[in-house]
Amino acid sequence: MTHAIDIQGLRKSFGAKVAVDNLDLTLPTGKLYGFIGPNGAGKTTTIRMILSILFPDAGKLSVLGKASASDSKDRIGYLPEERGVYRKMKVAAFLDHMGKLKGMGGPPLKKTIHDWLERVALADVAGKRCEELSKGMQQKVQFIATVMHEPELLILDEPFSGLDPVNMRLLRELIREQHEQGRTVIFSTHVMFQAEQLCEHVVMINSGKKVLDDDLAAIRARHEPTEIEFEPLDIDDNPAPLSGLSQIAGVRKGEQGWEATIADGVPPSEALRAIVGAAAVAKIELKRPTLEDIFIDKVLEQGSANIDTEALRASLRAGANAAEGADAEAVAAGEGVTS
Repeated sequence: MTHAIDIQGLRKSFGAKVAVDNLDLTLPTGKLYGFIGPNGAGKTTTIRMILSILFPDAGKLSVLGKASASDSKDRIGYLPEERGVYRKMKVAAFLDHMGKLKGMGGPPLKKTIHDWLERVALADVAGKRCEELSKGMQQKVQFIATVMHEPELLILDEPFSGLDPVNMRLLRELIREQHEQGRTVIFSTHVMFQAEQLCEHVVMINSGKKVLDDDLAAIRARHEPTEIEFEPLDIDDNPAPLSGLSQIAGVRKGEQGWEATIADGVPPSEALRAIVGAAAVAKIELKRPTLEDIFIDKVLEQGSANIDTEALRASLRAGANAAEGADAEAVAAGEGVTS
């Protein structure tokens, strides 16, 4: 299979700080990869080396079959973590300029700009200066500039940062569309929930080192649920006696309803049947480990025993509440797009 990105032994340091440490990564063409880890893990530094913005201290890489992204720049779309538009330019003029830099031009470019602005509900701002737009609007304009030349490889660095829930949902749909059209997509995020929603494959990185590189389905298959969430049919029922079941190691009150820990060696399906047979429940489901849980386990496995797991969880959850509320708020807004 052709590789969109091939990295071997990549290393980059800034003084005494090692930002990327002996990284190997192969990204097949046509895949949707999530590059995940806390802020400061080395994700952006790696992306900048892929794009030849920074140069590695050691190792080698290829991008779209070339030794340098500079040789394939018109085949790549890049949305940097630091957002930026030409503030004094009008929106349509800015997009026209960006399109011409990518080899576009003439009536087809004007139609592409019009169609994209319609797609993201910004058709009425084409004649406004970029500085007159809200931050969310500017970010959508920059996304258009990233994808309108139909790149083979799309690299998005923290693309959801700063967006409101409705626009998060819109951007998620647009990224899926790009992937469904056959493009290779890699996006970085420190919010694990976003990766779980979008990715086929995740690369977890911490302190410059890769801790996991696998398909999301395979990761989930290896991490069987260890807990069950359920709600008693009668809200006044106390299901604590269920902990006496041999299939259950313990029961505790959860954020919503109750949570039961499955006893070691017991298949989840057997534990489910045991609870249903012993109590009247209104709702019951397996609680699968999240990417956040898996990431922290991997970090601990690789020798970071003294890590502050609560601080790490907090950094991974930053922005997650907004992401998790995106679907609900989008429905409440009637599928509209706000700025």
